[in-house]
Amino acid sequence: MSALSEARAPAKGRSLRPVPMLIFGSRWLQLPLYVGLIIAQGVYVVLFLKELWHLFAHAFDFSEQQIMLAVLGLIDVVMISNLLVMVIVGGYETFVSRLNLQGHPDEPEWLSHVNASVLKIKLAMAIIGISSIHLLRTFIEAGALSSGKGNYTETGVMWQTIIHCVFILSAIGIAIVDKLSNDSIEGAKQAAH
Repeated sequence: MSALSEARAPAKGRSLRPVPMLIFGSRWLQLPLYVGLIIAQGVYVVLFLKELWHLFAHAFDFSEQQIMLAVLGLIDVVMISNLLVMVIVGGYETFVSRLNLQGHPDEPEWLSHVNASVLKIKLAMAIIGISSIHLLRTFIEAGALSSGKGNYTETGVMWQTIIHCVFILSAIGIAIVDKLSNDSIEGAKQAAH
């Protein structure tokens, strides 16, 4: 550790001046946001159970395509719930306070190396997964386009596909920028030694 970084690092137990303490303490304003996301996840659990009951109640009435669409709907709810967990746990750990889960048998393996960059990439991948499920549902229902009985138009399917491709390109861009950033940090560390 250099003398400059040692001078900047406050000693453990040393209190901050009022303005830095206010600025640093403002991170706790995010706590109600994470609690709100936990409540939203509870709503998704109710939605999942409702959709599962609907599938079960119509198991003998539905065609194979309807069952497949219902199952894709369940998968979609699970993937959105997984996204919520990543945002809640990873965001709280990164931006608010440590959860101190080291050694806990249920600690997520990704949490030990989570930071803002890793969280962005994980979120981008989760959004692509969710978009993929929606696009797959659209493609399954697109068979009814020619009959005019479907829920989608050709233009709607085209735009949904374009948006999905933009999500993929955005995730690739985020990953490239993250890699370049990490490479430059590593290069600076090696040059300092």
